[in-house]
Amino acid sequence: MKKIFVINGHQYYPFAEGKLNKTFVDKATELFKGEGYEVKYTATEKEYNVDEEIEKFLWADVVFVQSPLNWMGISWSFKKYLDEVLTAGMMGKLSAGDGRSAETPKENYGLGGLLDAKYMFSFTANAPKEAFNDPNEKFFKGISEDDLLLPMHLNMEWFGLKPLATFFAYDVMKNADIPIDLIRFDKHIKEELIQKI
Repeated sequence: MKKIFVINGHQYYPFAEGKLNKTFVDKATELFKGEGYEVKYTATEKEYNVDEEIEKFLWADVVFVQSPLNWMGISWSFKKYLDEVLTAGMMGKLSAGDGRSAETPKENYGLGGLLDAKYMFSFTANAPKEAFNDPNEKFFKGISEDDLLLPMHLNMEWFGLKPLATFFAYDVMKNADIPIDLIRFDKHIKEELIQKI
């Protein structure tokens, strides 16, 4: 039985209560359970136990992250969660330090990961799809969604996790089309996660 750890990185704001991210979490969980997968869940804005969270990472075949894009990154509650959980697991449980050794102190930085699992990011964003991958767009200057998320990808790689394709729901505050996003999400989960693990 495949084991999937679902993380909801939403942070409540009066103008963004978290309903959309929870909808994606619920849809993903329904799809995973429909395939017979075992699912564990954490909402980073709620209380959690650091040791229990480390065990969830150790347990999982896939870490599935659902989060809003907040100021070109993740929410403060999600960042706090990563700071607490990943830092606590960095020196032995999730990684062997930073991957370097006394014999080669200038080599292999970031390659001490001990996990043998995959991860998938799913983000909700105010930015339209057209803001990415277009050098004529002056703000992002042609970068992709995954370029923007590079620090998060590096965080996962640090611990040995391998990427599955990222999902984005675009323009969710001004021009949302949630029914279409959910159809795309369903297809993405089936094709890019379920069929690939």
